Formats: sequence, structure tokens, C-alpha cells
Amino acid sequence: MRYLVFAFVCLAAPAFAAGDPAAAVNAFYDVYAGQHAQGVGIPDATVRLRFQPVLSPRLNKELADAASAQARLTAKVKNAVPPVLEGDIFSSLFEGAGAWKVGTCETSTKTARCSVALNYAPPPAAGPKAKPANWNDTVLLVNTPQGWKVDDVVYDAGFAFGNTGKLSEMLSMVIATNP
Repeated sequence: MRYLVFAFVCLAAPAFAAGDPAAAVNAFYDVYAGQHAQGVGIPDATVRLRFQPVLSPRLNKELADAASAQARLTAKVKNAVPPVLEGDIFSSLFEGAGAWKVGTCETSTKTARCSVALNYAPPPAAGPKAKPANWNDTVLLVNTPQGWKVDDVVYDAGFAFGNTGKLSEMLSMVIATNP
């Protein structure tokens, strides 16, 4: 029995990310690449479960709390208003990123900041007026007993209609406005 539990723990917490913030950021975007097209705004419980191994306990809790706050608002207004957060919440661009490249990571004992170059290529169905986009965001990480985990995203692009500030600030706003 102990052997099976140990094997499960090893699979749930990738060892490759334990000492390498850049690997942890790549692990996050690997999950992101398979999930961001599944829905927009605050991820549902199924998608949050897929993100859980690559996110810090704090960010996992904040996502769950924001999802609960959104559900309370939706029930209160009987679906009469759209979700508070729409579009991709893990990047500066509403449509999200299709490709990424982790740049340099500034690392201390407990935290890291990694610059990430992101790219969006519109699908052909979007038409000739749709343009690709390239930008940089910063991923903040914390060093947990299970290794480096994504703790926040800083939206660095400065798009006119994109996300600004930090992911955690947007989630806190949803929680605060829908107690």
C-alpha cells in the first residue's frame, strides 16, 4: 500500500519542476495549452483540477473562491448578466496565447519571476482583418515543498482592451464584489 501511495505522489508532483522555475512555467503552459480553449473566464472545477498540480495553494484557493463568487452572482441575477471575467484570464490577451517561450527567470530562495514571450495566431475563420499578436507577460512563482508553483501572472502587454495588473487582483475583485 505504501508503494502505491508513493507512486501516486511522484506522478502528481513532477520532479522536473522541483528545482527549476522555467520548467515549472513550461509545465503550467503545457496544462494551459490543453485547457484555455475549453472555456473562458474563471475555469470550472474540472479545469481547475487539471491546473492544480502546477499552481500554488494560494492561487488554487483564489481561483476556487472566485468561481464560487461568480456562481453566487449568476444565481442571484438568474443568468441575466455575463460572467464578471470573460476571455483568457491567464494572459494579457482576451483570446489567449497559442505559443509561448520562457525567457529569463530571476530567482531567490522562495520566489521567482519569469518573463514569457507569448503569441496568438488567429484561426483562418477569423478573416483577413484578424492580426496575430506577440507580447510578454511575467509569471510569478513560489517555491513550495512540492517544488516551484505558479503563484500569479502579471499582465505586461498593455493592450487597449486586454487584461491589466495581475491575475490575483482580478480574482480578488470578483471575490470582493460577490460575497
